[in-house]
Amino acid sequence: MQLYNHLSAEERRGLIAQAGEERLTLSFYQYHQIENPQLFRDFLFLNWNPLEVLGRIYVAHEGINAQLSVPAPRFDAFKTFLDEIDFLQGVRLNIAVEQDNESFLKLTIKVRDKIVADGLKDSTFDVTNKGMHVNAKTFNELLNDPNTLCVDMRNHYESEIGHFEGAITPDVDTFRDSLPLIEEELAEHKADKNVVMYCTGGIRCEKASAYFKHKGFQKVYQLEGGIIEYARQVKDQGLDNKFKGKNFVFDERRGERITEEVIAQCHQCGAPFDTHVNCANQACHLLFIQCEACQAKTQTCCSEACQEIVNLTDAEQKKRRQGTHNSNKIFKKGRSNVLKFKQ
Repeated sequence: MQLYNHLSAEERRGLIAQAGEERLTLSFYQYHQIENPQLFRDFLFLNWNPLEVLGRIYVAHEGINAQLSVPAPRFDAFKTFLDEIDFLQGVRLNIAVEQDNESFLKLTIKVRDKIVADGLKDSTFDVTNKGMHVNAKTFNELLNDPNTLCVDMRNHYESEIGHFEGAITPDVDTFRDSLPLIEEELAEHKADKNVVMYCTGGIRCEKASAYFKHKGFQKVYQLEGGIIEYARQVKDQGLDNKFKGKNFVFDERRGERITEEVIAQCHQCGAPFDTHVNCANQACHLLFIQCEACQAKTQTCCSEACQEIVNLTDAEQKKRRQGTHNSNKIFKKGRSNVLKFKQ
């Protein structure tokens, strides 16, 4: 019985090309008490693997957070499967703005302590007492209200390439870092201001809105479906688009273009650019913004030191990587001292 992915990214890429089918990239989440996350995780893999679902899915006692792609001809079968699970029946599926058949190249389903690392003790407050969900039209109306404070619940490398007009964009590396910072910054407005939150697909706001209501904020709203659903509703309904730039996404695409405006800059030369890359040195793998000219000049490396390494033999590179662990504790996203313009 196969319970884990056995194919490499390159092997999967070849199979996708050979199949010749369009794939749909989508995401969903649901907070729900799952008694046995490991059993549920295995159940998902056994049913999704035959459907050729690919993606990154986290399962925990508190629910599920899924980002994935599915062959378009199998979407109905996938949706039927979800609807047969009580707590996922009718769950909102956020369909990507821009499609890419190679957005995911593996099916990875992991059991985690939480579906989003928030650092909160859920037992200390009512996580179901969340903020009011609003659609794109109401969200725009709230943004037009001078009594509104709009808060981006994402990290610095996400908001750097795209955010809503006038939004507060915390300079943080993780979601858990943003919560105390925002609470402190908005402390004097707990009663008099509309606090409107947004994130990529809604999951971070779901928890954050309940947390801030627990902390005494009285007028808390969240953008239902996040930026992804907002972009769809704006297009379908002909609404004014108040988002500027790209929406960062956590797959091979790294971003969806929402508007043509480029609000970010290359971290190496300062040219207008908003596409993230990973440093080609696998022992570094730093995520940063790099324009096409700098990619050509540096071989998609973040520094001269990394460029020297990528020109070594594969065997020598592998030898040097031994004992090196890539993590956000070592390689902050876009915060390395080697990124001269960024500094």
